[in-house]
Amino acid sequence: MNKTFRLYGIIFIITLVLLALLQLNKRQVTDWRRHFDVNMKSPFGLFVFNKEVDAVFSNRLVRTSRSPYQFYTDSTRDAHNIIIIEKEIDQESAKKILEQVSKGSDAMIVSTVFPKILADTLKFRTREYVEQLDKLKLTDRKFKSDSLILDKRPSNMVFDNPNEDSEVLGFVGSDEMMPSSNFIKVKWGRGNFYLHSEPLILTNYYLLKPGSEVYVQNVFSYLPDRRTIWFTDATFESSSSPLRFILSQPPLRYAWWLFLASLLMFVVFNVKRRQRIIPIIQPLPNKSVEFVRSIGNLYLQEGDFHDMMAKKAQYFLHRVRTELLLDTRIPDENFAAKLSLKTGTDINDVEKALVLIGKAQDPYAQVTKEDLMIMNTLLDKILK
Repeated sequence: MNKTFRLYGIIFIITLVLLALLQLNKRQVTDWRRHFDVNMKSPFGLFVFNKEVDAVFSNRLVRTSRSPYQFYTDSTRDAHNIIIIEKEIDQESAKKILEQVSKGSDAMIVSTVFPKILADTLKFRTREYVEQLDKLKLTDRKFKSDSLILDKRPSNMVFDNPNEDSEVLGFVGSDEMMPSSNFIKVKWGRGNFYLHSEPLILTNYYLLKPGSEVYVQNVFSYLPDRRTIWFTDATFESSSSPLRFILSQPPLRYAWWLFLASLLMFVVFNVKRRQRIIPIIQPLPNKSVEFVRSIGNLYLQEGDFHDMMAKKAQYFLHRVRTELLLDTRIPDENFAAKLSLKTGTDINDVEKALVLIGKAQDPYAQVTKEDLMIMNTLLDKILK
């Protein structure tokens, strides 16, 4: 393992230890955001409502994440119920809802903000109540005993002087003060709009309070018993991702993102250019000895000792001329004496060598293998 990988490993281990310590010392913080997410179990999510709402509508509830404009543009629908909970409604979708209600459908919108086209058409206004409102009640006598106490972050949004075409179905406020309407019914065509200005009544926090679910059931009891469309912001199909369990658990989710971040850092730090491996170039082998042996074996197989002696003599005389600077044209006694003197070889050996050289240069001379061996020994002895 090189130093770079060792450094990455140390940084990774230190990061894991720090995250583990932070996780152990982490305090559980309650998420009080008003996100109205059907999959969240936080206080102001709609997880409980999503699980129980099918029973309220006798399993005739249809959920869709499409906008009302898209939903009603594709096909025509018979009279039905429409539910929208704290969802932004665009102008075209509001027109489609008005059209459906005018044909006999009923729409219940539970929200703190209503689209302007809807408020202008149905002639209602909302305002924020400055005093602390804590109790929600319905005006119907059969629901008089049922109420819901708002003790956590109420919206304090009420309807401001509903017109004569509106019917007040619920109000908010204590018995000692002037109540303000927060639940009204507005007739439109052959259908009705049911508008509630406090969406917190449907969140996990209030539905899990003993007795609060009765108030919610009473609110939805105004809708007829028929097919109901709930326009949500999310689909309810189970995720098919293999990571759905890891991503659903905070510790595993943190570990997964840490792994991806570490992998990204590893890639970033290793994209820098590295020197290519220098190939080892082997030097060319010396084939001279092998060549000589091959030639020697060739001559030996052919049995041409005369030619081999002639080439050996020629090579010897060439070395004498170039190395010893002697004239080799007349190999007489004078030449033998000079060669013996310069090489320090016995004069008798030089003379024997010259006799064999003369024999090798004679094309008609008869030579034997022994002649070749003797001449080779003598010539090597002279030029050591």
